[in-house]
Amino acid sequence: MASRHSLIYGVILLIIASASWGAMFPVAAEIFKVMNPYYFTLLRYLPVALILSLLLLYKEGASAFKTEGHTFMIWFFGSMGFTVYNLLMFIGQDQLGDPGVLIASIMEAAVPIISAIVIWAYYRSRPSNFTLGTILIAFFGVTLVVTNGDFSTLFSGDRLLPLFFLFLAALGWALYTIGGSRLPKWSVLRYSTLSIIYGMATTFIVVMVGTFFGKITPPTLPEIYSVKYELLFMIFLPGLFALIGWNKGVQILTPINAVLFINFAPVTTIIIRMFQGHAIEIVELLGVVIVCGMIIANNLHNRFQQKRRFPKKKCAEINVDNAINAEVSTAEATDHSTTECNVAEEGLTAR
Repeated sequence: MASRHSLIYGVILLIIASASWGAMFPVAAEIFKVMNPYYFTLLRYLPVALILSLLLLYKEGASAFKTEGHTFMIWFFGSMGFTVYNLLMFIGQDQLGDPGVLIASIMEAAVPIISAIVIWAYYRSRPSNFTLGTILIAFFGVTLVVTNGDFSTLFSGDRLLPLFFLFLAALGWALYTIGGSRLPKWSVLRYSTLSIIYGMATTFIVVMVGTFFGKITPPTLPEIYSVKYELLFMIFLPGLFALIGWNKGVQILTPINAVLFINFAPVTTIIIRMFQGHAIEIVELLGVVIVCGMIIANNLHNRFQQKRRFPKKKCAEINVDNAINAEVSTAEATDHSTTECNVAEEGLTAR
């Protein structure tokens, strides 16, 4: 059974991962002064892929690199997470210029809404009205944080195409987030490693084709060296640690709950901008309170539903989470209780 400590552990992982992703937007803005988003993505994630591959080989052996008939699925979700998300998110940010730092953050916060819709359509499992409400209100809070109440800043100027790129990027990450739940018997490390290998293979092909036709310019060694510290940060914190931590947190809390924590990303962006000289206004503080309040409210709601609907089940904490999100009946959840408990012992959630 998933203990309270494991749930807290999952929450901490998701907060740190999301906060590090919020920090990556201001850092990426500095990198884009000397390097385009295409080669930035390659230089950021190729080392991560190598490190994860070595870890997987050491912990699980060479057999863990086998896809076991899931090659297309791993490639698809990997490409969504490491090609569509990374390339389009940072291309959109770069094209928007300095305002793109904040706008990319707000699109990152759109992932919960997009994920809820994707999960609803894919699994035919409608989230509870309360969860949908907290996601929408949290998104509104994030919007207040990054716009300071002036919503026109999101769409002013020639921003439609970059914003469309950012939307597609958010959709890509929403799809990647639910990918791990398709392989409940796989470890977090295995899913993370194989998805990044296949995803970066797609990214590599895209970048090399663009370079061959003269559409993408590779950076010089002096240019790479000039942003070495920024690249090291992007590789190890938002890249390596956040990737593993996010996937583990998703498996503990399930996708529909985990994606709510992505709202910490734009909040972190605002905090960094504050240290860079951006003044924090009352509206922005209100947005922070709304975001944190909705995360707490959704957690309390799930706890109440667990006690109300499955008071005698030892693994109710896991069962009811799926039951609430999927809107299944109590009888259906009970029929699957044994499977859910076995999976829960490993900190996973079966779909």
